[in-house]
Parts: sequence; C-alpha cells; structure tokens
Amino acid sequence: MSLIVQKFGGTSVRDAERVMNVAKIVTDTYAKGNDVVVVVSAQGDFTDVLVAKQEEINPNASRREKDMLLAAGEQISIALLAMAIEKLGYHAVSLLGWQAGFETSSAHTSARIKRVDPSRIKAALDKRNIVIVAGFQGLSRFGDITTLGRGGSDTSAVAIAAAMHADLCQIYTDVEGVFTADPRKVPNATKLKEISYDEMLELATLGAQVLNNRSVEMAKKYNIELEVLSSLTRAPGTIVKEKTRMEKMLISGVAKDTEVARISVMGVPNNPGLAFKMFSKLSKKGINIDIILQSIGHDGKKDISFTVAKERGQEAVDALKDYMLDLGAKEILYDDNVAKISIVGAGMESHAGVATKMFEALYDAQINIQMISTSEIKVSVLIDAKYADKAVAAIHEKFFD
Repeated sequence: MSLIVQKFGGTSVRDAERVMNVAKIVTDTYAKGNDVVVVVSAQGDFTDVLVAKQEEINPNASRREKDMLLAAGEQISIALLAMAIEKLGYHAVSLLGWQAGFETSSAHTSARIKRVDPSRIKAALDKRNIVIVAGFQGLSRFGDITTLGRGGSDTSAVAIAAAMHADLCQIYTDVEGVFTADPRKVPNATKLKEISYDEMLELATLGAQVLNNRSVEMAKKYNIELEVLSSLTRAPGTIVKEKTRMEKMLISGVAKDTEVARISVMGVPNNPGLAFKMFSKLSKKGINIDIILQSIGHDGKKDISFTVAKERGQEAVDALKDYMLDLGAKEILYDDNVAKISIVGAGMESHAGVATKMFEALYDAQINIQMISTSEIKVSVLIDAKYADKAVAAIHEKFFD
C-alpha cells in the first residue's frame, strides 16, 4: 500500500461534471489499496471572481481581509469534492488548511509554509477516509488565515507529501505533462517523459505555468518525486525528479513570461557602490530583480536597466523616484509591454552555440532583443511583448524541428 498525494487545479474542478471526474480518479486510486490525500484549488476562475468582488467594495482592502476572502474558494471546492466521493460510495473528510496542520508566516497573500503537522490527516487516513485538503492556505502564529499566493496549491500538495513521506505526488492540470513549449500555442510541442528538478524549476520560474516554482523547490529539497498529468485524460504524464534516465537533450523547453516590466535608470554617475545603493532600496521592499544590463556613455554617465515582476513595477519606479536626487539620475523609464523568452536545458552545459542558435531564430523572425541573461542551464532574452508567441514558435522550430 502506498501513500499518494494528488493535487487538482481549478480547471479540473470548475463545474459539477469536472468534480465528478476528479472524484472517479481519486476513488480509482484509493480502490487499488492506496492511502490518498487530495489537495484542491478553487473552482475555475473563482479566485478572480472573489478579487473582482473585493475591488467593487474596497480596492485598497487590507491583505488580511483579502486572505479571509480568497480562502473561501478552496473551502467550496473541498466540500463539493467530498460530496462527490460520498456519492460514489466512499468515505471522505474535507479539511481547511489550518485543520490540516499548515502553519505559515504572517505575510498575508504571500505567506510561506513554516511547518505542517499532519496528525489530523493521519488520523483520518487510519479510519480509511480519503482526505481532501484546501490548498493555497494556512494559519499564522497570530491565528489568522493566510494564503500562499498564486499557484500555492502546488506548494501545499508537495508540503503534505514531504511531511508524510508520500510515495508519489501527482499534480493534475489541464495539459498531459511538461511540454517543450505551451502546446496551446505551439501545436508541435512534444511531451517530455522526464525532466530534472533544476530544469523544471527554471521553466516554472521563467513563465511555464505547469508547476509553481516554490513547489519544485520544495520537491527538490525533500526529494519528492512529482508526476505532472492531465485530469481530462488517463495518459501517462511527465516525471519530475533529481536524475533522469533520458539522454541529455540540448534544451528541454521554451518558456515565455509576459508578467514582467523593464525599468531603466538613465544618466547616473559612474561611481562605485551606486548599483548596490539602488538595488538595496528595492530589496528592502521585497522587490526581486531579474535581468540587469549596464551601459557606459561617453560623458562618464551610465544607464542601468533591469526587469521586475509587472505587478511590482510601478512600486519599484515610485521607490526609485524618491531616491533620484541621491542617485543623480537624469530620468527613470518604465515599460511593461515586454516579454521574457527563455530556453532551458541541462544539455547547454556541454554544448557550445546554444545561445547563438536562439539568437539566429529571433533574427530569422525579425525580432529585436532588448536584454540578455544567461546561466548554466538557461538563456533568457527580453523582447517586445507583441512578438512573444512568434518568438516562442520560432525558437521551438529551430531547436526541435
């Protein structure tokens, strides 16, 4: 008998038909003699509906009250799924995040999991129940409901798998696994049988929406084998693990991220420590910096450009404007009509010319590159957002066709 954690996203439970379909998947797994813990997201776009309701009432609502509202979505999902499983003749118990033992930080809307006490889950499993847990949420040390941020249900599932030493953690979504590109945008994208934690982490961080990057980090840390598969078909999925048997491909996939913004601080003095002072201001506000480009002008001044998440872009600009006099900057430019396109693959380490091949694909498609960032297993470029899909298709064709 194995312990299997199964996570189902919002599209998998968006209506009654989909909920019954998930119930059948879960009970089939249980009927094979497994203990099953299920983690569920809010139905369909219900989280967006709740956000819209909050905007109607108070666009500047406190983060604490936002969490109180958003946590309601998962409560509906777990209750409906428990009812569906009962209808099929099995016993099920639904638990909110705090009932399932999730203790988090007090950073509302973006809390971090500090500890999972699975004792109540274990007690329910011992009574031969299927346990259904609300993903995306927990309880702070102050007794307040918190949420983990977008994609947090993936992290909830992996955290339970780690705390309970599960044999497998399955992430069910609306695609059949991890593809070389988004199959909804690139028709000839192919599904990978296996992918390493490091490659999956890069893809998740760079915009591939199959898995939340925090969940991959946790899976790698605790060596939890993940399987990404579709709740709509019974096809085998993609295994995410430390080492893969397959020969190293040149690249594993192409990802795009349109939720980025470019900020350029123009005409600052070419003095030591200025970049440190500038980025420390943003760091204190919890704003992460990604691609950075610095250029030196003929007048001894320099321009520093970098990317941030679009949702924090204006906040970053405002923080720097307050600091312009100290920086000695001429002006600050902001552009959120950009996209980050990335290729990821462990095979890059041992193959020369990978970046050149990517740049050639963009040249052939007549797409201009604004910024470039590289590491051992990825190359990212910043381009005009309107060319994002065209760029992904061109790069995918260059490497996989």
